[in-house]
Amino acid sequence: MDGRDWGLFLQPYEQAVEELKVKFKTMRAELKSREDYAPIEFVTGRVKRVSSILDKAKRLNVSEDRLHIGIEDIAGIRIMCQFVDDIYRVASLIRSRQDLKLVYEKDYITNYKESGYRSYHMIIEYPVQTALGHTLILAEIQIRTLAMNFWATIEHSLNYKYKKDLPEEVKYRLQKAAEAANLLDNEMTSIRKEILDAQMTFEENSNCVAAILSGIQKLYSYHEVRLAAQYQGKFNIAFAQEDYDALEQISVELTADIAQARKNKAYLD
Repeated sequence: MDGRDWGLFLQPYEQAVEELKVKFKTMRAELKSREDYAPIEFVTGRVKRVSSILDKAKRLNVSEDRLHIGIEDIAGIRIMCQFVDDIYRVASLIRSRQDLKLVYEKDYITNYKESGYRSYHMIIEYPVQTALGHTLILAEIQIRTLAMNFWATIEHSLNYKYKKDLPEEVKYRLQKAAEAANLLDNEMTSIRKEILDAQMTFEENSNCVAAILSGIQKLYSYHEVRLAAQYQGKFNIAFAQEDYDALEQISVELTADIAQARKNKAYLD
């Protein structure tokens, strides 16, 4: 496989990874805005290293002129979820998209590998518009929980170290670790409502604090120095006592006073 311009060959894959990352991050933001909860925790992506492409091509007996067909994960997207149920929802959302074509999918969660590996894989065909025109590339989307990803990352490192010939003791311990990771996912699913309620409360409290501090700065900008100082004092006391009911009330009162201060400034101007 000498003589290939790898930079040119990989360019559309790099473009696809960047575009898909943006699209799935946008999906996350939209779902969070619509439903106050997004099944996507975060998104990462990568283009396979040349050495890894060559190793896989040799292992699968893929010729140089068929790399774009025979190696399906040159472009890779990884989507992390909090809960196992979220994985299937994300897969459904991807299936319904019109800007890519699903080639096939593999459920390694229901049908996990003997090693203990769990993940949901989707191979897609994605259109890339390059300077030379339109081209279709294959990309792999892996959807996992954080626990699944932690295990898979460790397994990948060990396989690299032992050149995929893991000692039996290491295999056994990895299998036990996979069972523990699966148990963790099941436990988290069983208390899903409590987790989401706690996260929602934390986010609401954080937003309230941010709104108050921003509002105090607005009062200063309207030259309401004394009023701003009074609110700062109230905030300091409520925040120190972690009294979020009081902070909510402060936020309501502050919003009204900001509106009045704005009117006063407009009148004076």
